[in-house]
Amino acid sequence: MLKYFMRRVVMLIPVLLGVMFVVFTLMYITPGDPATMMLGEDASAEAIAEFRRLEGLDQPFIIQFFRYAKKVIIDLDLGTSYLSKRTVSDEIFARYPTTILLAVMSVMVAVMIGIPLGIISATKQYSIFDNMATIIAMIGVSMPSFWQGMLFILFFSLKLGWLPSSGFYTPAHWVLPALTIGTSSAGMITRMTRSSMLEVIRQDYIRTAKAKGQSELMVIIKHALKNALIPVVTIVGLQLGNSLGGAILTESIFSIPGLGKLMVDAIKQRDYPVVQGGVLFIAIIFCIINLTVDMLYAYIDPRIKSQYAVAKKAPKKEGKNGGEGNE
Repeated sequence: MLKYFMRRVVMLIPVLLGVMFVVFTLMYITPGDPATMMLGEDASAEAIAEFRRLEGLDQPFIIQFFRYAKKVIIDLDLGTSYLSKRTVSDEIFARYPTTILLAVMSVMVAVMIGIPLGIISATKQYSIFDNMATIIAMIGVSMPSFWQGMLFILFFSLKLGWLPSSGFYTPAHWVLPALTIGTSSAGMITRMTRSSMLEVIRQDYIRTAKAKGQSELMVIIKHALKNALIPVVTIVGLQLGNSLGGAILTESIFSIPGLGKLMVDAIKQRDYPVVQGGVLFIAIIFCIINLTVDMLYAYIDPRIKSQYAVAKKAPKKEGKNGGEGNE
């Protein structure tokens, strides 16, 4: 297990280097001059040239990239914002608690809606409950989050006046953004739970458990659901990664001061260090979540853990057999 974990950690290095190169390249070829954006259209040519020299923007592409990669890898420095003059790390971590809170609440909403709907849909296959759950899931998957967020604002904020339309200061401000992200994710979780449960409940051990007299609820919760969780955990992990990476459109619609809105503002203002550092930070978060999900597989399904143990013992057994053959 430890060997697998270390191998996965090593595999993250080329992934992050690739992300760093792609993001830096996209920022380099993006139209617009950061010097002009920062100093204004009326800035003199000398001031613009001095800004470009100080920021290293007058160097060739490959030199700029290696300087940036060296700063990130060796100095652990994501750069300094052109606008605020604060380090990118400070900018990210100042807003990230808000994004974490939004992500956790939205995933909780998605799980509380998606898993029960998926279970009901699978156990009541082709019934009216199954049809209703399928329709709800399709609506959640198909409806764009920015449009759903605006509908929530129009209905719950402007028409009914129940909830605030922007900000993230009180529990009342948390409801609409969490529902916007959570209901969209709930659709995917519902569909995955349904398909996985349908496959599990047809297995022989489920029929055996029913034949022994166990209640329907106990069979579903104790036997079926646990063995159907592997693909569901994968989807939940991906949704959590998307949310922790900054729900860009949702945070922009509700004016939430999180990582997503920081990225949008930085892109508009050509604040390249913030964009590059933010994307790299999001990539790291995704890699960590994917690694955590892979590790959870072994604890959810003992068969996966036994495969790790067999793979670890296999080379020793092969060497022993080889030695006996030589004798």
